[in-house]
Formats: sequence, structure tokens, C-alpha cells
Amino acid sequence: MPLLLLLAAPTRAQKPDTTLIRYGGQLAGQYSAGGVNRTLFSTSHSATFLRGLHFGAPVTGSFTFGKQERRLREREWLFNATPYYWKGRFRFYGIGGYERSNLRGINNRFQLGAGPGWAFYSDSLGREVALSNLLIREATYFQGGTERVVSRSSTRLKVVYSYRVFTLNATTLYQPNLAYFADYRATQLTTLALRFSARFALSATYAYTFESRVLEGKPTDNTNVTLGVAFSTK
Repeated sequence: MPLLLLLAAPTRAQKPDTTLIRYGGQLAGQYSAGGVNRTLFSTSHSATFLRGLHFGAPVTGSFTFGKQERRLREREWLFNATPYYWKGRFRFYGIGGYERSNLRGINNRFQLGAGPGWAFYSDSLGREVALSNLLIREATYFQGGTERVVSRSSTRLKVVYSYRVFTLNATTLYQPNLAYFADYRATQLTTLALRFSARFALSATYAYTFESRVLEGKPTDNTNVTLGVAFSTK
């Protein structure tokens, strides 16, 4: 699933000929009992390297561990690097990604791609509405020895809004196979953070992933709702 920097400072605060590093981290968990006994732990981290007024390189990673009825069902790793160039409202992104997912039977998944984006709105507070479309090449190696190599279009809508002590960060992804559009992946990641200080916040996250083509016996979708704490640097 896609990752985010919950409390990122606005990119416009950067100055010419300087390098900044910003970090954000989140710890979240879930416990439920009754019809299904479930425990879930997730942590995500992001470091963004900013150079001058036009270049940035966010690097993100996450780990999810979950049990249902005391049996391990979810153990997922995700890493992404998304260097970008921006000038005014125009953006150009590159992406390199790696994923493992026990829930969906993925031993290894690699992604490489690039493409343009456009910010319909952005301001000095870090609020933004942006749309991008990348072409990516994806290689997936499943449990059992099968593999798939496909080309996808990756359309992303990103909305960041803040008001007083509240921050909303929502990312929607639609990624069809360019050779067969009925084969697609869709994800939604929405986080609402309540800020207690410049660096600490309480967060609630909704994450949904749907993949139309999976191994037999594996679920096509997964939904997680978690509560946690977030930390960021200026």
C-alpha cells in the first residue's frame, strides 16, 4: 500500500542551494474480539531529502504484522523511493518500489517507473490537491514459484488539508495492466491526525487494497483501520 509523511512541513519552506532532511514516523495497532479475534500492528517511516527549490527524494517504508484466531495472516513489507522535480504546479516523478505480502502470497514484487504530475492547488501550509500518472514496469514473484511481469499505468490523486490542529492526508491509486484493463489494483490510504505539538500527533488510518488477480485461495482485498501515534521533524 502506498505510504505518507503525516506531518510534513511545506516544500515551499525550502531555500535555494540548501539541503534539508525531514523525517516522519507512525506506530499503529488494532485489537478486536468476538466473531473474529484479531490483532494488528503496523509501523511506517518516511525520510524526505530536499535540495534547492526544485528537487526532492522521499524514501518510505512500512511493516504490518497481523494475526487472526492466533494464526499469522498478515506480514507485509513495503519500500518506496519517489524522487521528483517540481516547478510551479508541474511535477515529474520517478519511482522504485519493493513489496512482500504474506496475505496476498507475494514473495517479492519490484516496480520501476516515471511520469508527470500537476498540482491543482498548493500553499505555504503544505495543503495540496495533486494528480499524477506514471508508467511502471512491475515484476511479481508469487509463493509457489509463479511469476508475472506487466506494465501498468499508475494514476494517483493526493489530497492534503490542514486546519488548526487537524491534518488530513488521503492518497488514491488506480493501477490497471496496460495490456488488459480488467486486471487492475486500487488502493486508498487516508489518515487523520490530531496534533498535540509541532512533532507529535494522534492518528487514525484507513487503508484499503484491492487486487483483481491474486493466487487461488488468497483474498482480493484487505481493509485495515488503525489508531496510533505519529512523530515528525520540522
